[in-house]
This record gives sequence, C-alpha cells and structure tokens, in this order.
Amino acid sequence: MMRILLFLATNLAVVLIASITLSLFGFNGFMAANGVDLNLNQLLIFCAVFGFAGSLFSLFISKWMAKMSTGTQIITQPRTRHEQWLLQTVEELSREAGIKMPEVGIFPAYEANAFATGWNKNDALVAVSQGLLERFSPDEVKAVLAHEIGHVANGDMVTLALVQGVVNTFVMFFARIIGNFVDKVIFKNEQGQGIAYYIATIVAELVLGILASVIVMWFSRRREFRADEAGARLAGTNAMIGALQRLRSEQGVPVQMPDSLNAFGINGGLKHGLAGLLMTHPPLEDRIEALRRRG
Repeated sequence: MMRILLFLATNLAVVLIASITLSLFGFNGFMAANGVDLNLNQLLIFCAVFGFAGSLFSLFISKWMAKMSTGTQIITQPRTRHEQWLLQTVEELSREAGIKMPEVGIFPAYEANAFATGWNKNDALVAVSQGLLERFSPDEVKAVLAHEIGHVANGDMVTLALVQGVVNTFVMFFARIIGNFVDKVIFKNEQGQGIAYYIATIVAELVLGILASVIVMWFSRRREFRADEAGARLAGTNAMIGALQRLRSEQGVPVQMPDSLNAFGINGGLKHGLAGLLMTHPPLEDRIEALRRRG
C-alpha cells in the first residue's frame, strides 16, 4: 500500500509541476487554431515536459524511495566489525573510482543482492542485502560493492533517467498522433477531441510503452557489462567472476527487489523467451564470459 501511495503522490506532483510550467510558457493546448489539426511543436513540448518531469523527479527522490521500499538501514555509526569493514571497503573503492563516498546501508532480504542509486555520483546510496553479507566471502562482497560503485562512477542513474525521459516523450507524442488520426480519419470527428481520441491514445501508449521498455531494458543490460568491468578493475577480475558465479548458484532464490530498483541491482533475476527482452540484467553466464574474455 505504501508503494502505491508513493506512486500516486509522485505522479500528482509531476502533473502539478508540468501544468505550471506549461501555463508559464503559454502552452495550454496542442490543437491548432482550427480545433482539428495537431500543433506538432506544442505537442512535442507538452510531451517532453511530462516525459522528462516524471523520470527526473523519480531520479531526484530515488534515494528516499529506495530506503522506503527496501527498508534499508543507513550505517551512520558502525555497531559491529562487519559494518566497520563495509564502510571502510566502500570508502576505499570510492576513492579509487574518484567519487565522493556514498551512503552505505543494509536491507533485510534473504536473497543475495545489492543496488546503487542517487541523483548524481557524488550523492549516491549503495546498499547490500543481509543475505549477501551472511553467505558471500569478503572478496565476493567487495566485488559486488565494486560493481555498484562502478554504476555510480559511470553516472548510470542519470543516464538511464535521461534515456527514460526521451522514451517517455516519444511514447506520449506518437500516441497522441495516433489518437488524433483514429478520431479524425476513422471516426470522422471534426468537433475537437472525441472519445475515440482518448481511447486510441491510451491503447497506443500501452503498446508503445511496452516497445519503449524493450529499448530501455536493452540499454540497462549494456550498463551491467560496463559496471562488471569497473568492478573487475576495482576488486580484481577473479573476484568479480567469483561473485557472479556465486550469484548464479543462487538463481533459484526469488529476487524480491522492488521493480523500480531492479535495474540498479547486482542481480536482476532470470527470464526466458520474449520476456528476456524486458530483463534489466544480461544472463549471468554472458557476464562471466565477458569478464573471462577481458582477462
């Protein structure tokens, strides 16, 4: 229920911000003066405002959302030697990667997983699951942390938000063009936007949204190879391969990460067939082989 409320609140805030922005710049509609044809320039601006507002707003609150949805506890003062080691390791890796040390946290989950998020590489959060800390060796945990630091140093959170904003923009843009075509050409409505416009636009957004997700997830899988390479540089290739092999041995354990954080985790689960196009992560076998080729 909390995630649903957060989702609704986020979208309401985006709508309010976008509406104010559109009003200030005089973009109160995207119908041409004759009330029939679309004004493509205003439509594109309208879609860009809403498309980027959603992705950027989500980026700016990503750390807060991550803490809320996973129950991550931030380590401010280490209480055990394991927490002390975790902070020291992240500090060392961050220094080697040339970034400011992120916040470090632990989230209560049995599966072995970790994630990184934050609106920029000098204000990030890196968290690991309790299960990973309990079952992985120190070298394997360090490699996982190095992978997540690699995400941060590569600016993956910002890049993915920008890609999502572009995709959102064109999904909304083409969905409304399709809706206008159905309303005016097929249903011969010449009296403004009819019910056919809204129905066709919603259906088009659903279909185009799925196709757009394939593009975004393809980009997400490319990021994982780059983060693995960063992890190999920071923690050693053998350690990174060992961590991925250990993750592969636990693939039967359900991944319980919130959907919004799957793209930033070390392990995104495993899907087959067409569902594989929507995977946030490449198969672990492919990632291990890529590191072996890298040497």
